[in-house]
Amino acid sequence: MDVTVFGGTGKIGRLVVERLLDEGHEVTALVRSPEKLTIDDQGGTQRSGAAAPEARGSLEVVVAELDDAPAIRKVVDGADAVISALGPAIDPFLRSGPLTEATRTIVAAMHESGVRRLIALGTVSVPDPRDRPGLVERLVPVGIGLLIPGALEEVQGISEVISTSGLDWTLARMFAPVDVPSNGTLRAGFLGRDDIGTPMARTDVAAFLVDQLTDDRFVGAAPAISN
Repeated sequence: MDVTVFGGTGKIGRLVVERLLDEGHEVTALVRSPEKLTIDDQGGTQRSGAAAPEARGSLEVVVAELDDAPAIRKVVDGADAVISALGPAIDPFLRSGPLTEATRTIVAAMHESGVRRLIALGTVSVPDPRDRPGLVERLVPVGIGLLIPGALEEVQGISEVISTSGLDWTLARMFAPVDVPSNGTLRAGFLGRDDIGTPMARTDVAAFLVDQLTDDRFVGAAPAISN
């Protein structure tokens, strides 16, 4: 499958690219800092201490800014699906919304190119209509809004653009991604209705995003995910 990735140099984005390549997909990644993606002789991102798989996909890196609409249209055109691992910095002084605008540009490019499947990353600070949140879940966006209002505004903006895009979208919402090995347990559902935990290994977040390429259970939905 031809998959275009945005945010591929972030902590989760790099893992998304690695998993796509491991599964043999053809990946195009639009990045601003290509030095953050180390390419091995098999065409993939090199994992420290890991042997290259026998069958691996290919990676094309396109260097461009997220406000470069022609570049975004170019990398989206011809894709079977788009995965966005874009997310705001945890910065209390963040005020602008470049990622919301970038997401809007990505959605427009997908419509122009006839690409339907969009899989993206979000947080539980944005609700899904299927949620039945308790007090703790209701307080999460309040706390985030007080501590990092710009980041919350970005997450809300990205989510709104995606959920109203008219595409076949899935928005995976996290609580607390952590750098630990996969524990083989995945929970996905809706707050107050399903047994969703709090932490989730970043490797499992990436795996969930990639798995949605062939899973339509959450098309048009924003499931909360955890280990």
